[in-house]
Amino acid sequence: MLVRKPFTRYIACMTNGTKTLKIVMAQLNPTVGAVAANADLLRACRVAHADADIIVASELFLTGYPPEDLVLKRAFLRHVTDTAKALSDETKDGGPAIIFGLPSVENGQLYNSVMVADGGHAVLRHKHHLPNYAVFDEKRLFTAGPMPAPVELRGLRVGLPICEDIWFSDVTAHLSGQGVDILISPNGSPFERGKQSSRFAHGQARAKETSLPLVYVNQFGGQDELVFDGGSFALNGDGALAVQGALWREDTAVISVHHSQDGCHIEPVAAPEMGDESEQIYAAAVLGLRDYVEKNRFPGVLLGLSGGIDSAICAAMAVDALGAERVHCIMLPSQYTSQSSLDDAAACAKALGVRLDDVSIASSVGAVEGTLAPLFADTQPDITEENIQSRLRGVLLMAVSNKFGSMVVTTGNKSEVSVGYATLYGDMNGGYNPIKDIYKTEVFALSRWRNANVPCNGLGPDGEVIPTAIIDKPPSAELRPDQKDEDSLPPYDALDDILFALVEDELGVDEIIARGHAAETVKRIEHLLYISEYKRRQAAPGAKIGNRNFGRDRRYPITNGFRDAGL
Repeated sequence: MLVRKPFTRYIACMTNGTKTLKIVMAQLNPTVGAVAANADLLRACRVAHADADIIVASELFLTGYPPEDLVLKRAFLRHVTDTAKALSDETKDGGPAIIFGLPSVENGQLYNSVMVADGGHAVLRHKHHLPNYAVFDEKRLFTAGPMPAPVELRGLRVGLPICEDIWFSDVTAHLSGQGVDILISPNGSPFERGKQSSRFAHGQARAKETSLPLVYVNQFGGQDELVFDGGSFALNGDGALAVQGALWREDTAVISVHHSQDGCHIEPVAAPEMGDESEQIYAAAVLGLRDYVEKNRFPGVLLGLSGGIDSAICAAMAVDALGAERVHCIMLPSQYTSQSSLDDAAACAKALGVRLDDVSIASSVGAVEGTLAPLFADTQPDITEENIQSRLRGVLLMAVSNKFGSMVVTTGNKSEVSVGYATLYGDMNGGYNPIKDIYKTEVFALSRWRNANVPCNGLGPDGEVIPTAIIDKPPSAELRPDQKDEDSLPPYDALDDILFALVEDELGVDEIIARGHAAETVKRIEHLLYISEYKRRQAAPGAKIGNRNFGRDRRYPITNGFRDAGL
């Protein structure tokens, strides 16, 4: 049980009129909807840091972020309110004060709020700027709060801008005008390429504008297609980094805030290495898969290992996420599967230490084609027969999943997903796709990176886990004799440049042609992108990596008559 700290502790922390307070950046991993379990995470943090003054958790921490339409359910909100009151009451024990995010109802309006609880008393402050772009649609759920007033806490006058509130200058300028000593910002900021530098830039701008220290506490963990990388930090009033929290793991970094008549200053400590872009992308894919499996309580995962690079990197990510003992791979060869693919799949499975079973689909293909023969008489084999192979593989993988409970991992990269180079109810079958937002050229780069590195918190072996032969050979679906991806698609370097321009940058056809691509190729790829929307709507979720993932980010109509004819 926590006990009230004696007054002499504060006397001991005061030198020349300066008082030092310990603030914990509680970068924890809540689960959406698991309100009681999330509260227990905060309770455990209070116990572990009983000597702290203030513990700060992330935006909407009590519900997990984003709770989406759960916040429209009255029974859920009652549960949140009751749990928040219990947490507030527990601060009567004299332990650390707590700051955490939650939805709250006031005068019939629903707000995205922060609760500050200390000594058994609690106050609320509401988010002012509600993001309504990209993956965010908070305006359909919440009411924008008024400009927040400061909160008196442990001798500090605290301003509480919530997440988006620090992306603009008005909220922090208002708080500065109210005489706050420090800004504490709970956040739910998901990962995407370059996001950490953007967060830091906005935080630094607000600190410099107000000359106030800023404590930025971010969520960690995976939630469906969103991945939260953590990376909490604390800045001093000149914008200088004082404390950098960890990326890609739970963290409870303690910051020392020295408070005197001259204001607040955070004691700097050495910052950890952040890693390069390849490490960030790989870590995001692994974390997204791990938390999707763990939070949905699957015993493990299952995937088809073809001997190609996409399934190989997905197998590596699965092992890094869950450990080899929870990953089951199945080779599903047809008459067109090469011996080199069989050998490469076996070598990959051996390097990763996973179980690999070989289940031929040749007789099943023959049986289906025989059944359909009367209907297909006088026709020539085409993509229909290729899709039968893919769909039979999907049926068999789902059967094994149903029998033993493991979730099927689907393995289509963003290049293929973009242009529909995937089969509905076949290789698109599965519960989660770790490379859904990763382009084919990035798959190659990440495979080389993984062979030279073990990711942070990765559970897989070091050394070469994706055989060089898999990386070096021309990609092929092996659904017909001597098939190569480039028979029907441009080279992946060109394809990915076109797709990145169309999807991530929303460039027009003329702008893409000006980059050196043939007009007919660009128009064909745009057409394939649009007509494949119906497939993407039925696809498994996957970790968001870029600024325009297929899902919450990019919402295009399925029925779409527009084509960019250019100038």
